[in-house]
Amino acid sequence: MLAMATATAEDYGISPPLRLHMVYAFLAMEPPDVVISLARDFGCGSLDDRVQSCIWRQCICKADVKLQGPYLKRFLKKLILEIESDGEDVLDELYERYAFYLTSLQDNDVDKGNSRILKSISFLFSDESSGLVSCPKSRNLEVQLQCSLNLLEGDTGCSLWPSSIFMSEFILSFPEIFVNKCCFEVGSGVGLVGICVAHVKASKVILSDGDLSALANMKVQCVCLPWESASKEDLRGFAPDIILGADVIYNPSCLPHLVRVLATLLRPGSSLQNERRFNHSLQEKVTSNGSPASEILGHPSANGPVAFFTSVIRNIKTFDYFLALATKADLVVMDITEKVEIFEFLPYLRSYPRLNVRIFKIYL
Repeated sequence: MLAMATATAEDYGISPPLRLHMVYAFLAMEPPDVVISLARDFGCGSLDDRVQSCIWRQCICKADVKLQGPYLKRFLKKLILEIESDGEDVLDELYERYAFYLTSLQDNDVDKGNSRILKSISFLFSDESSGLVSCPKSRNLEVQLQCSLNLLEGDTGCSLWPSSIFMSEFILSFPEIFVNKCCFEVGSGVGLVGICVAHVKASKVILSDGDLSALANMKVQCVCLPWESASKEDLRGFAPDIILGADVIYNPSCLPHLVRVLATLLRPGSSLQNERRFNHSLQEKVTSNGSPASEILGHPSANGPVAFFTSVIRNIKTFDYFLALATKADLVVMDITEKVEIFEFLPYLRSYPRLNVRIFKIYL
């Protein structure tokens, strides 16, 4: 039996961030190739016993077999193949665990209805000792999400989409925009964006979705809001300062209803809402000293609600249809992707197509 190594990464002069990136990528259920590539970075190109021991202790032993079993099986198969190809000895523990999964997990397990996987998304904030990310505004944040594998059966509301991840990074990059604000999200999905808004001290967070499976899956308070049946009275009762939407511009048949909901929410609400927004905008002018970010992210009049939508434009005709509907509803849609610096809090998510996501500010 190959002995388990007890030395730490630091004992061998290996940078702690490389180990963290490997572990966090595993917990986020990145593709096995991505995790193994990060493991090689951690091991200076090698998958030796030190790296294997770390994978065993920090990844495999901490995984939830019920929610991550099929992923563990694929990961171990790929890892063992890579180790053997390198001519290294494989830890007995890895062989034994893989053999267990071969006999206990069927390949069609992931095809069963209501199949869920557990993804742990860890946002890495400023740490001068490790140089992870240069953003001193918040503390580290770890979010566990139950996501669906059944996209072909229409379970898209329980999936984690790139636009939601990008929106979360935007929120954490500009926490002062959301402090003491009432925030309303349309199409909340698994709830990642809402959790990040709550983390940066929004005064109220309202999550909504029309997908009943998404509502049942979320572990936070949310409201059922099918866009096609939402009334003006119900919408105006929310009186949000900021409206958020991630990857909601994809179904042409839903867009007229989405634009109607958005236009209603963006109309100024109660006097209490206006007073809250006005007082906060005054405070921003004093404390931010007229920073460009405030000008780009705020309402031009400094006295109205704004919306931020993130989207991967997969079909230009669909997006152009959204723009036409927005113009007809007197909405201004501004692409601010190149105008704001959004920090990269998730450097280990190598499968996340960050550069494909756009962010838009929308207002009346």
